[in-house]
Amino acid sequence: MTLLLVLALAMFGYMGYVLLKPEKF
Repeated sequence: MTLLLVLALAMFGYMGYVLLKPEKF
């Protein structure tokens, strides 16, 4: 249960980070 939540949060955070700072792209 917690693992799924953490995974979803991590994915969302990563997406947000890439969208907010598309520097590496």
